[in-house]
Amino acid sequence: MHRGIDPALTGTGATNQESRPPSQQVDGGGSAIAPVAEIRRQFPALARSHHGHSVAYFDAPGGTQVPDPVLAAMGDYLLHHNANTHWAYPTSQETDTALWQAREAFADLFNASPTEVVFGLNMTSLTFQIARALGSKWGPGDEVVVTEIDHHANVTPWRALERERGVRVRMARMAGEAGQVDWEHLGTLLRSQTRLLAIGAASSALGTITDVARASALAHAVGALCFVDAVHYAAHAPLDVPAIDCDFLACSAYKLYGPHVGVLYGKRALLESLQVAKIESAPDDTPERLETGTQNHEGIVGAAAGLDFLASLVSGGSRRERLVRVLDAWHNRGRALCRRLGDGLGPVPGLRSYAAGDGTARTATMAFTVEGIAPRDVVRRLAEEGLFCCHGDFYAPTLMKRLGLGSDGLVRAGCACYTTEEEIDRLIQAVKRLTRR
Repeated sequence: MHRGIDPALTGTGATNQESRPPSQQVDGGGSAIAPVAEIRRQFPALARSHHGHSVAYFDAPGGTQVPDPVLAAMGDYLLHHNANTHWAYPTSQETDTALWQAREAFADLFNASPTEVVFGLNMTSLTFQIARALGSKWGPGDEVVVTEIDHHANVTPWRALERERGVRVRMARMAGEAGQVDWEHLGTLLRSQTRLLAIGAASSALGTITDVARASALAHAVGALCFVDAVHYAAHAPLDVPAIDCDFLACSAYKLYGPHVGVLYGKRALLESLQVAKIESAPDDTPERLETGTQNHEGIVGAAAGLDFLASLVSGGSRRERLVRVLDAWHNRGRALCRRLGDGLGPVPGLRSYAAGDGTARTATMAFTVEGIAPRDVVRRLAEEGLFCCHGDFYAPTLMKRLGLGSDGLVRAGCACYTTEEEIDRLIQAVKRLTRR
């Protein structure tokens, strides 16, 4: 069983596997992760071609492709078990069971209790809901601390409390251009008036990993809560909420090989204490009291199937143990792929990468710009060769301003469990041709 603070969260992850070819990673238990070729056969989207080129999906930071087992689980639910909850007939009871099993799956991902798992439309909606619930007890004189690095889904919901409740929001600076928190500045912002620190486990734009266990300890030292945005991080390395000791943590299934569903972890005592908006006759038990209206049952079932797919890539042990081993191995493999990409693009004239090769802990994500070519045009031209990347500010406009970038932002290429070395090499060569053109 994985114990202690995640090495990946502190940037001290083991590197003993990194000399292995990315397709031959071995998990911490000694058994081999399924080969990439075998993994790829489970993703129908990978058979797509565009302009005569096989499509290589580098858009995983914006959403991963979905494997066959997830589609099968969602189809099975809709065709054979579809019902609303808490009624005394079989399909309703089967739905209750399926939703509880999905809570158990995400509890294994978080290393938490199923009663601490809340489902919702997406991470943004869940964060707005928690912000309003917490903010109902706050007012002038109370403060929330956010950071310049983060996706605004973990900024704007807290900013809304400035207008609605008179709460002051203070923003911790980014250190240089590395995409890291300025810890010294953050420390000066946390004080007795602070009610909550909202911080991301990894930057969705740059892939930089933040030590959220350290952030949580700093928040608790002044009596504040800690809300962690793990949307980008969760697909890249294991989570352990007791080790992080955060009060809330949110992620999204669509970046974990599942459908568009948001998932929230919250310490049970806190979830039970929240004054949430709900209709009178809705369940008042935790965690259902936070799930407004009828949920996306088939999506929740598919979200759990995404985790089971990941756990199936290695044998032996509990689902929690298998998820930890798979994500640990994937973290090493992903970093190796990104190093290959960074090494290949490093000499390209006019190309500037961000937060790459500077020794910071990162996910399998690379962000760059090409001199004289707008990010949108870079992505459009790469797509002509079947290479699907993303462009823009990735809902992190404050970060882009600090980097001196406009609304066009930058180009982002991210790796997933189905990414191959050959696809990395295709991307390198395509960018080289683009700059020569």
